Amino acid sequence: MPTVIPAISRLFLIGPMGAGKTTVGRRLAQVLGREFVDSDQEIEQRAGASIPLIFELEGEAGFRAREKAVIAELTQRSGLILATGGGAVIDPDNRNCLRERGFVVYLWVTVDEQLRRTRLDGNRPLLQTADPRARLAHLFEQRDPLYRATADLMVQSDGQAVRKVVGRVLDALNHRGGLR
Repeated sequence: MPTVIPAISRLFLIGPMGAGKTTVGRRLAQVLGREFVDSDQEIEQRAGASIPLIFELEGEAGFRAREKAVIAELTQRSGLILATGGGAVIDPDNRNCLRERGFVVYLWVTVDEQLRRTRLDGNRPLLQTADPRARLAHLFEQRDPLYRATADLMVQSDGQAVRKVVGRVLDALNHRGGLR
């Protein structure tokens, strides 16, 4: 892997559920020697409850309020690699924090691949429906334009090995002066 030249302080990963944000983020953090945080895991830790339970008790609005507070805080942390939840881009304030405070990578994946990757994951409240594929397609239609408008870089993770996705992100960082 190429040497990274300092320039960008924070790296944020966005994209739909099942795109590989957490997996790619952890690997990037290992390669770059950076702190990694998954915003959904941070929300669960702070709440002392799982995301499905937060959704059950507070609804999606309650979860989104927690998510907004966590993103506002974490996007200010220097040297951070952050994987956001799939719906983080819904909120304009979240999009602004991401765009203004770091380098944003949109991990793009097809709906079919999302379904394959998430089909056995009971920790996805938005997929607890009779037709998860239809729900994923609807979410993709709503959110893809927001991901694209927020991102500095779009990388396809569908059918790609983690090392290849990580390599594409590192190449882009190097091209832009690296991560400091």
